[in-house]
Amino acid sequence: MKRVAVLGGGPAGSMAAERLASAGLDTVILDEKLAWEKPCGGGVTYRAYSRYPFLLDNASAKKTVTETRMTEPRGGSVTMRLRHPMLIYSRLELNRMLLERAASAGARIEKARVTGLDRRDSGWTVRTTRGALEADFVVVATGARNSLRNVGTEWSGADTMRALGYWAPGERDRADIHFLPGFHGYIWVFPRCGHLSVGICGKGEPASRMRARLEQYMAAQGIPVKDATFFGHTIPALERPAWARNRVSGEGWLAAGDAAGLVDPVTGEGLYYAIRSGDLAAQTLLDDRHAPAHKPAHYRTLLDGEFVEDLALGAGVARRFFMEKFLYSSVPARMIELMRRSPRMMEIVDDLFAGKQGYLGLKRRLLDNLNGTLLELVMGAMLGRRVVKEG
Repeated sequence: MKRVAVLGGGPAGSMAAERLASAGLDTVILDEKLAWEKPCGGGVTYRAYSRYPFLLDNASAKKTVTETRMTEPRGGSVTMRLRHPMLIYSRLELNRMLLERAASAGARIEKARVTGLDRRDSGWTVRTTRGALEADFVVVATGARNSLRNVGTEWSGADTMRALGYWAPGERDRADIHFLPGFHGYIWVFPRCGHLSVGICGKGEPASRMRARLEQYMAAQGIPVKDATFFGHTIPALERPAWARNRVSGEGWLAAGDAAGLVDPVTGEGLYYAIRSGDLAAQTLLDDRHAPAHKPAHYRTLLDGEFVEDLALGAGVARRFFMEKFLYSSVPARMIELMRRSPRMMEIVDDLFAGKQGYLGLKRRLLDNLNGTLLELVMGAMLGRRVVKEG
């Protein structure tokens, strides 16, 4: 293998390119925007920066958040002190830092839009707005709006969520998460350096209705819409059946990040999965134990082993969590009430935020840490299971 073309310069593409170029492989990043501000919160979890310490130890501007407040109109509010702080970047800053790391490792960066891919022999001709480029393999890291129909994940409208919001003037140290009864999603307020990221993400409602919900919340919180910059973006949020057929690799290509559908269906968090899948894509291409024809299957195995099964289970949890009622109220409302009553429940939710607790191990941990009525409440609300007590 002589050259890899990385299609997209976001976190997934930059991470893959850095690893490939560091190993001496001819690597080129193709992206029409390069470092740009993306409409999302920009939160980096403990799971991400503990595995990749450079996300914590760098000179890029970021906020360190140690406190999160969760609210739901009927459940009230609870403030959670984070044992593992969350880092909140402007995506412009984060993307710039990751691209600079890739360039320092030797990756070539071209500002150009990829317009098409043509398979030839055992390689590719990558067509761009600046001409054509030959490559032996491609890493597809084009984000959720992938226009290359023959590579990357495929989804229906039901497999996406919408993020809308504002970059608003303001300063604060705490992050806020607000749940709305009967809405599959949530509102967030994340402090950034110099402004607030205030948004709503969810599915099943028109964008106009979601925007009205957000602006009503902002007015109640005293966050001005005037002088704020509006944004909108599509986020993968695969339904559970879609994970079984999710297209993450094929002959001569591997997809990473949003282009592979790798986003938490409950939280909408994708930065860890983007960076990690970019790293795994590079590992796959550099592993000489697997012939080029076998690399797509090996990559799928790596993704399955790390987090795909957990994300698929999360897709089932998401619908129950946001849309089902429990004891005449919403599940988020009951969760907030339980967090106020149980320090152990608070720890479990804290670890879910940090990325330390996955969905696959959640049931076992609840069984091990909670007892009696409290356990029945949590299991019924969050996992849709009834606990049967033994003799």
